[in-house]
Amino acid sequence: MLTLLKQAVLEANLALPGLGLVKYTWGNVSARDQATGLMVIKPSGLSYDQMKAEDMVVLDPAGKVVEGSLKPSSDTPTHLAFYAAFPEVGGIVHTHSPEATAWAQAGLDIPLYGTTHADHFAGPIPCARPLIDAEIQGEYERNTGLVMVDTIRERGLQVLHIPAMLCANHGCFAWGRDAREAVMNAGVLEEVARMARYTRQIRPDAPPAPNELRDKHFFRKHGEQAYYGQN
Repeated sequence: MLTLLKQAVLEANLALPGLGLVKYTWGNVSARDQATGLMVIKPSGLSYDQMKAEDMVVLDPAGKVVEGSLKPSSDTPTHLAFYAAFPEVGGIVHTHSPEATAWAQAGLDIPLYGTTHADHFAGPIPCARPLIDAEIQGEYERNTGLVMVDTIRERGLQVLHIPAMLCANHGCFAWGRDAREAVMNAGVLEEVARMARYTRQIRPDAPPAPNELRDKHFFRKHGEQAYYGQN
């Protein structure tokens, strides 16, 4: 079942260590099959150097395992909550990459200081609010996803225009139309987090990039009027 999607999810997971986004088993990638609504995700706690495509776990939108002998990632309810809210999302990455996680632990958005950021994200990377005690003691992983969903809706964001978020005191998520795109966005998130930290170290009161420059760089690569790259 979903042989090609399992292989894509495996390859996306295996890309994370090489990009410096995960150590040990500190991350996961999932993808959703748009035709069936089924989700494929990495098994919980399985070492990256041991994983095979057939280890990937297939679940339905309610979280029931449809195929797979291993336990799915403990973050599965977070992924499912996010997919349920945004049908256009086809892949999700969760990491504790150090630069982005440092901003999450500080509870701060990552400002849009320059064109590297604007090429991929149409605004600051938001940091979701901390979970309250009842959310932590209750369905913790699902509530992590719901708080991200609420952050996007409350801020009026377009989910594919800023395809990443920080979770306060936790780590970060990135997403895309498929798993491969989600991994790229996770990698870019880590780079712009590093650049933003350097910018603040050099000039603590550095202003954000002008909106006109932000929009020029974002929309020349995204949307109907994009002209970057080959046709």
